[in-house]
Amino acid sequence: MKLKHSLLALAAPLVMNAQQVMTPEILWTLKKVGVQAVSPDHSSLIYKIGQTDVKTEKTKSENYFLNVVNYQSSKIDFGKKALIQWDKNGIYAQEGDKIFLSKDNGKTWAEFYTIGEADNIVISPDGKKIAFSKQVLVEKLMGKDKYSDTPKTTAQVYTDLNHRHWDYFNEGKYNHVFVVNTTSSVDSAKDLLEGKTWDSPQRPFGGAEDFIFSPDSSQLLYVTKPKSGKEYSTSTNTDIFAYDLASGTTKNLTESNKGYDVNPKFSPDGKSLVWQSMERDGYEADKNDIKLMDWKSGKTSNLTKAWDESVSGDVFWSGDSKSIYFTAAFRGTKQLFSLNPKDSKVQQITKGDFDINEIFADQKTSLLVSKTDINHASEIYSVNLKNGELKQVTDVNKEVYAKLSQGKSELKMVKTSDGKEMGVWFHYPPNFDPNKKYPTLVYCQGGPQSALTQFFSTRWNFSLMAANGYIVVAPNRRGMPGWGTKWNEEISRDWGGQPMKDYLAATDFAKTLPYVDGERVAAVGASYGGYSVFMLAGIHENRFKTFIAHDGLFDMKSWYLTTEELWFANWDLGSPWEKPLPKAYTEFNPSNFVDKWNKPIMIVQGGIDFRVPYEQGQEAFQAAKLKGLKSKLVYFPNENHWVLHPQNGLVWQREFFDWLKETL
Repeated sequence: MKLKHSLLALAAPLVMNAQQVMTPEILWTLKKVGVQAVSPDHSSLIYKIGQTDVKTEKTKSENYFLNVVNYQSSKIDFGKKALIQWDKNGIYAQEGDKIFLSKDNGKTWAEFYTIGEADNIVISPDGKKIAFSKQVLVEKLMGKDKYSDTPKTTAQVYTDLNHRHWDYFNEGKYNHVFVVNTTSSVDSAKDLLEGKTWDSPQRPFGGAEDFIFSPDSSQLLYVTKPKSGKEYSTSTNTDIFAYDLASGTTKNLTESNKGYDVNPKFSPDGKSLVWQSMERDGYEADKNDIKLMDWKSGKTSNLTKAWDESVSGDVFWSGDSKSIYFTAAFRGTKQLFSLNPKDSKVQQITKGDFDINEIFADQKTSLLVSKTDINHASEIYSVNLKNGELKQVTDVNKEVYAKLSQGKSELKMVKTSDGKEMGVWFHYPPNFDPNKKYPTLVYCQGGPQSALTQFFSTRWNFSLMAANGYIVVAPNRRGMPGWGTKWNEEISRDWGGQPMKDYLAATDFAKTLPYVDGERVAAVGASYGGYSVFMLAGIHENRFKTFIAHDGLFDMKSWYLTTEELWFANWDLGSPWEKPLPKAYTEFNPSNFVDKWNKPIMIVQGGIDFRVPYEQGQEAFQAAKLKGLKSKLVYFPNENHWVLHPQNGLVWQREFFDWLKETL
């Protein structure tokens, strides 16, 4: 086995003043850094520091100017104004129904436009046009909309799929993008999707990045999936449309591609357009490539076609339009890469046990980025483009971290059952002693094709788990990006096959280590990770002592018939009426193995999770109780597939660790 770090380094003594360890309360009150706007010459930016008050569940925020040349910060108060963008015309901000413009970095403001009800505001480069989105009633699906004499009815009437999505029911309203001249009233704004049951921005996570102006302000590009109902639920075919403001005509720029096309960005010189693209319709975890269009000729090329990884993060143009920078999962981390548009050459810039997430500003020899690792929330860093060295720019939680004893991580390469090498993260408790034995958590990642890296989360926080005295074993099993496209694809239609063997291989390897208490090992995870927990509970052959599953898939047939994004189910599982019947409903179906469940299990479920509906958790809990097993159901009526409310988050963590204390 190859070790990335020595255990001697892991056991190194910590500084004397670091006496505390991470707690749920500390975790939820850490300050969060977010970049709001960047100056057009990238010499300065505005960032926000937010901190959550757990009692009120509200976040208090402060804005700062950062001089990117000398990294000096100064606080600035914009009052109730919310920043929109910063371009050559100045800083735009919204307060109430009005847009304001400042030409002196926020010292004074002039009223720019009365916008009224609007979201995701974008101002054109020439300052003469405004694009925005708002919800428009297109279909009468609510009983009170269909029948004016029944205003108190709660009826919802559907004749097609996509009637509910993520955590909301379709009420007949869709996100539409509008454009208006600043010399005209907002009442004259043009609805570019008028009458369409399409969304732009895309639901549930799209924002202002879903529409951009061309550099000459003559066209507005927007992202939408031009499908409705059943077609929407079974397809990933989003497209980028271009609306010509002078002629009023619309052109589909990506009509030939049948998968995702998102995140369009023009080069600073206006000559090229790039976007992120997946080739196959219905495959939401397909290889994500960077495509480039010569804006004058319309000629398109795939810049990363030959690269054996997937562009999983941010994409950013250099100021001189000669380079493209992007982030991607790579060997259990998320790193920064450069791409030459002329020869499609990809080079890795950063290396280390951390994640580079967003790219903000180009200073020719360096970039400003955000960085995390399992012990530290996101901060702004400068990256030297020649050698990849990182320099920390913000350090908003410095005082908190100074008081904490934090554990170390190492990536071990473990042999799988089919003779492959699998990267497995081992996260160790603070003051780790390799001469002691520790209870161990085998963490099962969701997705199933989401990267397992050095992320920092308020829920699945490896630092917090380690701080409670557990070694965390996190396998990059089949289906993980960052280990080649073949490795990533090998999970499709094999959910309960080789990926489960990968988990068991990592578990068996961990039990050979002298500091792992082989009698006290738990399996924990959410989403596909929750499915993995349910599956492992029936096939583990007493490897695990206890289980925790959050929003896991328990019975694949009932899940298929109740989930909303069916393109995912069709691609990864197949339908339950296919002939022959896919393995997902037989040997890869956790509910078929309940007879072999023999250990305690805790089940966590969100009430408005329509990706993995409530009944999945209820079925698993009911099965465990009827089997006579020690079990617990933690139900959050107002949470979706995640846990977003701070006090719910505290309860989640407390129940998680209480269960482990009881059963492990």
